[in-house]
Amino acid sequence: MANPLMNESVWFHQQKFEQAEAHYQQILAGTATPGQRTRSVQQIAGGSVPPGKMDSLERENRELRKVTDELRAMVLKLENRVSALERGSGVPAASASAPAAATPSKPADDDDDDDDDMFGSDDEEEAAELEKLKAERVAAYKAKKASKPTLIAKSNLILEVKPWDDETDMKELEQKVRQVSTDGLKWGSSKLVPVGYGINKLQIMCVVEDDKVGTDFLEESITAYEDFVQSVDVVAFNKI
Repeated sequence: MANPLMNESVWFHQQKFEQAEAHYQQILAGTATPGQRTRSVQQIAGGSVPPGKMDSLERENRELRKVTDELRAMVLKLENRVSALERGSGVPAASASAPAAATPSKPADDDDDDDDDMFGSDDEEEAAELEKLKAERVAAYKAKKASKPTLIAKSNLILEVKPWDDETDMKELEQKVRQVSTDGLKWGSSKLVPVGYGINKLQIMCVVEDDKVGTDFLEESITAYEDFVQSVDVVAFNKI
């Protein structure tokens, strides 16, 4: 069976296809005339392309050239903008048709110094803002805390005051006890509790602020009336 490729003209018209390839490269470069472009396409297709198809190919070729030109212009603009940014001069980019002129760039050390100065200034401003915000929040917290009522720790005590004998005037003894007065001390109710042999002891309640009044102060102050008081004991101590 004969090889089908033997019937293809591509194997026997090398010069024809080399000319077609040359015309195709001229089309890509934009130097071929419309007639040359038509002949080149016909040569590539073996002269069998219909006229309508040829017009379609021509339109597609023009559109491709337009897209290529736009892309080339965009690339040139981008190159110009990059060059302007690298120079740091703020000069607007050149037109797309003319390549950007080569200008000597600044030394790398100078660029680094400028960058360091710029970021250093931003860091200082940010640190100052943070310090200011911190100070404002601390002041607001202190003002809020100062406006709140302070919780005062208090205790409820029951004291037992014992006299020397049954001849001690318990009413006068109670008056002497209640004469003990200081900031943070408030006396409450009292009663007489029998001990024996006609002797009574005085049980008296009081409320004290823990930071201002201690049990030692109460015992020393009451026993100072030594003509009436034999001893003082704390029989109950409850936090309020």
